[in-house]
Amino acid sequence: MTAARQSVAEAQRVVVKVGSSSLTTASGGLDADRVDALVDVLAKSRSGGEREIVLVSSGAIAAGLAPLGLVRRPKDLARQQAAASVGQGLLVARYTASFARYGVRVGQVLLTSDDMARRAHHRNASRTLDQLLAMGALPVVNENDTVATDEIRFGDNDRLAALVAHLVHADLLVLLSDVDGLYDGDPARPGTSRIDEVRGPADMAHVEIGSAGKAGVGTGGMVTKVEAARIAAAAGIPVVLTSASQAGDALAGRATGTYFHRTGRRSADRLLWLQHASEPRGALTLDDGAVRAVVEGRKSLLPAGIAGVEGDFTAGDPVELRDVAGRAVARGLVNFDAKELPQLLGRSTRDLARELGPAYEREVVHRDDLVLLHG
Repeated sequence: MTAARQSVAEAQRVVVKVGSSSLTTASGGLDADRVDALVDVLAKSRSGGEREIVLVSSGAIAAGLAPLGLVRRPKDLARQQAAASVGQGLLVARYTASFARYGVRVGQVLLTSDDMARRAHHRNASRTLDQLLAMGALPVVNENDTVATDEIRFGDNDRLAALVAHLVHADLLVLLSDVDGLYDGDPARPGTSRIDEVRGPADMAHVEIGSAGKAGVGTGGMVTKVEAARIAAAAGIPVVLTSASQAGDALAGRATGTYFHRTGRRSADRLLWLQHASEPRGALTLDDGAVRAVVEGRKSLLPAGIAGVEGDFTAGDPVELRDVAGRAVARGLVNFDAKELPQLLGRSTRDLARELGPAYEREVVHRDDLVLLHG
């Protein structure tokens, strides 16, 4: 066993993500045998109590199609949410019954990206997941499709899984789909081969990546899985990408699927969410001095350095920080409503406090709520 695969076998806290196509029939209903087969593997992997598992599971919308008489995944948000509402209950009930065969309790955790970017919500999600694991339960995480709007959606559970892995300080992320790894082209084409290991972006330079699966019940595809692997690896978490049928081998550290090596180190949890999970509600244009202060000096953004405001946002929303050429240089959580800011632009916090009161002697974006965008 290689050192990389040995680290997989020894990982104590693991996030496993499974896609809709691995849990459902082609017509859209939950496949009980497939769910049970996955649960068998996960229960066996955590038996003995030394390994903790968080399951990020798609399938709520797909599971709700047949009961609502829908033949395929709807394109409009309202019917997707209706399907999720029906399907989420069926999905968790199926997991609850299946894990009960092993005496394992399941806890449901539904998240939106908006929950994760805001400091208090983020802390709550972290505490809940930690407590569930401490009490021996297995968290089943999904996007809260029933209430998520287009603006606050992760869009796919692969990226959600990468961010959850970071949130719970996981030692490993396992992405399961209907393909047994990353190939250097279309796996259906003769002559393509599976890539065993990815050490960094250079290993991906000549890889053709396909889109969503044939069944039409998922939103992802290999593109989203590779992006999720990149996010996790950059945050110091190794990743194994393989098929659901190979899950047991993957978790045991056997040479299956594609192994993505760590490319970076852990950063502050919430900043990763801010960078990858938030959708800016507006933009602030910074003068050259403010860009230097934020990017090079890692300082907070003050009203004096803002040259323009776009969008309709409220305090606590994520906004993009741009230079005068319109290039996004950072993203942060703003401390003022959009309608408040125009009267503050170009003025010192001391002047503002004297004229408007002490509530205005604060940063527009605090450096702790700010992440730089590279490239």
